[in-house]
Amino acid sequence: MHSKRPDPFKRLAGVLRASLVIVLLLAWLLPTPGRSALEFDTAMLERTIRSRYGAQGVQGLQAWLRVMQEQTGRAQEQQLEKINSFWNQAVIGSDDPTAWGEADYWATPLESIGKRAGDCEDFVIGKYFSLLHLGVPVEKLRLIYVRARVGGLGSNHSIAHMVLGFYPTPDAVPLVLDNLVGDILPASERSDLTPVFSFNGQGIYVAGASQKAPVERIGRWQGLLARMQQEGFRP
Repeated sequence: MHSKRPDPFKRLAGVLRASLVIVLLLAWLLPTPGRSALEFDTAMLERTIRSRYGAQGVQGLQAWLRVMQEQTGRAQEQQLEKINSFWNQAVIGSDDPTAWGEADYWATPLESIGKRAGDCEDFVIGKYFSLLHLGVPVEKLRLIYVRARVGGLGSNHSIAHMVLGFYPTPDAVPLVLDNLVGDILPASERSDLTPVFSFNGQGIYVAGASQKAPVERIGRWQGLLARMQQEGFRP
């Protein structure tokens, strides 16, 4: 009795099918020319914000989408200015217990627009994902935890704070987008800020460390991305 030998054509077909699946997954996951790192399901975003915040929330969402549409294809310097200005005006500074009833809550851009309130992290999150949608490469953006001196030059009082850093090149001094100071300035001109660590979708950066740590270590970041997907964002 002869054992059935495997059909080489069937094996080849199986390999080709598996390869096709891998290629399709990579095409979906990796940025490609003309495809931003954050896409929107506009209809789903509008349904979500309407159900939570009513007509006023929809107006805020439309204003945000309009700003980004106007900035599509513009120079990055102008995009930084417009996005920084929009979020600094659209959201009123508030602490998490007041806005969300929690000690430390990272709001999605949709939540911040709907509530029209947020703390420093919420400003930065809104700016970060706005710029990703406009096509700014993720490696040029970092969410930076800092100690911010408040009370003037002679003050020794500082607070925990977060700003968004834009790095024109990997080794450049970053430009700082901040809700406390409206002007976008190089970090070298922000003597009131002392960096602690920074991160983006690619990892966590700590001064002196030879390699970046996995961003998955920041649990709130993972929860934020999951909620954004449920709202209609497609990172």
